[in-house]
Amino acid sequence: MDNLNKNIIVTGASKGLGLEITRVLLEKNYIVYAINRTTTTSLAQLASEFPSALKVHHMDLAQSSEITSSLKKIFTENVPIAGFVNNAAAAYDDIITNLDYNRLEEMYRINVFSPQMITKFVLRNMLLNKLPGSIVHISSISVHTGYKGLAMYASTKGALEAFSKNTAREWGARGIRSNCIVGGFMETEMSSTLSDDQKQRIYGRTALKKATSKESVALAAEFLLSGSSSSITGQNIFVDNGTI
Repeated sequence: MDNLNKNIIVTGASKGLGLEITRVLLEKNYIVYAINRTTTTSLAQLASEFPSALKVHHMDLAQSSEITSSLKKIFTENVPIAGFVNNAAAAYDDIITNLDYNRLEEMYRINVFSPQMITKFVLRNMLLNKLPGSIVHISSISVHTGYKGLAMYASTKGALEAFSKNTAREWGARGIRSNCIVGGFMETEMSSTLSDDQKQRIYGRTALKKATSKESVALAAEFLLSGSSSSITGQNIFVDNGTI
């Protein structure tokens, strides 16, 4: 399918990695439906550069029970969805002995429950339109190597990796693929609370001794959405500067 006819959902597209993924997809002629709580100046600028290809919609992923009804207002049966990039995430960092149930539940609604509901909606759209499709979840290296204070956050990403692998097995016969990108630590708002010393210790655990490039992760996402990766499904693709 020509990229000009490929509708892709990207959550958390207003900043950081999501904004970079959106930019890469637009430059490669995809149509992007950006799902965010708010519109940042950077996303608004991108919308002005790609007025017909970038469609911005506001949605609060913490309201998991309302996800399906919100998506139905955006996508009719005549709008085929070719791909979904689950990028939006909330980070609740603390040591386990300080775990707060309410904060944990909210993070799970944003990081796990809503992405699963969006995946359900996307799958039904792909099946209805009888089109192959690709789902890409952005996971985290913290699932695979321990970091103090990240146990709760890592557990949400681990849940997504299991969900993705089983999605791939369940719907592969219909031409629908599902993969995870296991991203290393990037210079984003989510990591901005770390001190320079903390960052350097994290980067020191990688082979390349530096932050993971957002552009590298974004290009990997586009690859997994494209026909060039037609034989790749049920996988965790590590883009982490050699942390593992």
